[in-house]
Amino acid sequence: MKIALAQINPVIGDFDFNLSRMRHWTAQARRSGCGLIVFPELAVSGYPPQDLLERRGFVENQLTALDGFLAETEGIAVLCGVVTRHRDSGAGRPLHNSALLYAHGRRQWVHKRLLPTYDVFDEARYFEPGRRSAVLTLDGVKLGITVCEDIFNYQGLEPAALGGSGPPAVPARRYAVDPLSDLLASPAGGPDILINIAASPFSLGKCGARTDFFRHVCRRTGLPLFYVNQVGGQDSLLFDGHSLALNPDGSPAAMAAGFREDMIVVDSALRSRPAGPEINCRDRPPERFALEALIMGTADYVRKCGFKSAVLGLSGGIDSALCAVIAARALGAENVLGVALPSPYTAPESISDARDLAFNLGINFEIIAINDIFSVERQTLEPLFAGREDDVTEQNLQARIRGSLLMALSNKFGHMLLSTGNKSELAVGYCTLYGDMSGGLAVISDVPKTLVYDICRYINRDGEVIPTNILQRPPSAELAPNQRDDDDLPPYEILDPILFSYLEENKTMAEIIAQGFEAGVVGDVIRRVNINEYKRQQAAIGLRLTAKAFGCGRRYPITQRYMEDV
Repeated sequence: MKIALAQINPVIGDFDFNLSRMRHWTAQARRSGCGLIVFPELAVSGYPPQDLLERRGFVENQLTALDGFLAETEGIAVLCGVVTRHRDSGAGRPLHNSALLYAHGRRQWVHKRLLPTYDVFDEARYFEPGRRSAVLTLDGVKLGITVCEDIFNYQGLEPAALGGSGPPAVPARRYAVDPLSDLLASPAGGPDILINIAASPFSLGKCGARTDFFRHVCRRTGLPLFYVNQVGGQDSLLFDGHSLALNPDGSPAAMAAGFREDMIVVDSALRSRPAGPEINCRDRPPERFALEALIMGTADYVRKCGFKSAVLGLSGGIDSALCAVIAARALGAENVLGVALPSPYTAPESISDARDLAFNLGINFEIIAINDIFSVERQTLEPLFAGREDDVTEQNLQARIRGSLLMALSNKFGHMLLSTGNKSELAVGYCTLYGDMSGGLAVISDVPKTLVYDICRYINRDGEVIPTNILQRPPSAELAPNQRDDDDLPPYEILDPILFSYLEENKTMAEIIAQGFEAGVVGDVIRRVNINEYKRQQAAIGLRLTAKAFGCGRRYPITQRYMEDV
């Protein structure tokens, strides 16, 4: 049997659009002689629909639209993710996260059994877990179908079973239930092939780790594996695609493209072929993954929200330069406006660097000096500020003037305002509410400053796109005379590893100090992270790039007084 694995980029709640994409790929699969096409988890509704699931019409409209699609699939079987009603009487959530197999006019269901409620996931809020795993048969082929999380609790991958070294992608086992082992021990006989449909959010390093995990599953079970992942941006979440097929020995047979819709066609009796660079995720540098993910996420967020263009401030610094490159590639250079907003403390080269960047990218460029507005605001406040020295207040005035003017351009011309702060700054509060934090999308708010430099150097690998001077100048907010970031913060080469240990690895202060960092520096960084939660919860939504981003996957109280002992 030829099988098509089709990764689509759905829009949540736009059932007609989502099914049009499914129709498109189904037609191609039928022309390729496929007997089965497989789509991702919750392909019809889009993932994650969140509290839309509490609206009865949402589920009913989705099922009605699905009926129309299935009526057109004669000659090919379809496996796709869909929201279904929990029909059993008694207590429980009203819905299932289901996989539907439709073939020869018959519907068979598999309900997701493991419902994640960690990090960005909250599925147990809506769904009732499936009670059993079942092998479904299609034209004599026994399919072992799992939905995303269900495959990742496989207990057959103990280190002892793998020669003393467990696969790097085996997560902490969060559940007592093991759906894959249940499938393998099915009373009706184990499956001939494994199929996993997923909406697995992207983070750096995940593609390679996930592929390694699947390879170990194949080697352990002796079965081929077919994995179909959602692709596209959904609010802060990015889905990378990279659907793949693996042979029983774990060798790759095919992998779909990353960060765009794609379809691969394979045979259920797989045969290996030489692995090209697109089959092994580990062959690609993280800078490329990061850039592709951010371009896709920006394009999808802006357009799915109904915008066609974007505006951003161009300071002449590296953060706004990276955001400008991403915006130009995501939306088209003609749909991006970069604005320099010099103040009395802006260096002349900052303006010239911003202009050169705009020219290199082909984006629109304007200059709006804020000197006069800043002077008027200071004069207005002078009677109340009398006798007080200038401090961060005057710095923030400049940032907020810029934010106000950029929002005016957004309102007047219908541009989405992109904010340009990086993760390092957001973590320690080195940013201004209602100033540089203004915007509809925080493009690089999950990109540490050191990674910002790495991505920019990657962009310039074949020639200067970002002016060299921008990469070489010491970073500065330019809100005070001769200001530099490292006047207020540790060097980013020190700050970023501390933040990584604290935010992503959940290490204690003592553990971080033991890595060789000064106790005072570590304590100050952690203090800043904790006291600036109120800023982050008012920030624009940001694109999730790392394993622990600020936003829906990190839930900390604003008012709290916990501080770790060293």
